[in-house]
Amino acid sequence: MKQAMAMTAVIGLMAASGVNAETVAAKADPAKAQQIVNTVCIACHGADGNSPAPANPKLASQHADYLNKQLTNFKSGERKSAVMAGMVAALSPEDMKNLAAYFSGQKLAPAAAQNKLLAERGEKIYRGGNADTGLPACSGCHGPAGSGIPAVFPRLAGQHGEYIETQLKNFHTGERSNDPEKMMRMVALKMSDQEMKAVAEYISGLH
Repeated sequence: MKQAMAMTAVIGLMAASGVNAETVAAKADPAKAQQIVNTVCIACHGADGNSPAPANPKLASQHADYLNKQLTNFKSGERKSAVMAGMVAALSPEDMKNLAAYFSGQKLAPAAAQNKLLAERGEKIYRGGNADTGLPACSGCHGPAGSGIPAVFPRLAGQHGEYIETQLKNFHTGERSNDPEKMMRMVALKMSDQEMKAVAEYISGLH
């Protein structure tokens, strides 16, 4: 019942925003993004989107529509980052679509959680939430394997734990506020710092 309600909410979000899961990829040319990748993106995210720095997100295999939304939000200021604002300032809408398609087509490098006990606790939260605080399971929106739903919910599997934890904290404080219908902000408000750390650790090794 809960899964059905969650899916209904997701479909409603997608319909309200006019989301077509493969819109960006279908209209983009990844080859045209190569020069921008090599001159702008490579230092932080790597040439293939597998960022070597845990503070910077891996972009490889991420949904193209989701990546395009984030780039667009950085450019508009809806998602705040002094660094990314500078990076996207000169990008056109076509550039952003091409970049999104390029990185979505790259292969994600496999990873493993470093702290087994912490990851085990994170798995329980990811799959079952926390009934005592009303925290929903992460898998309800991001999927059991962390594959997400294009445009609305990002792929999480294999993402750097440090980056995931930082984003959860940003949603918790409201520093990040570009989530549809405040969904992630509402979720993060119900999470303790230790829960955030545990979930992030589990996600880092999820595949």
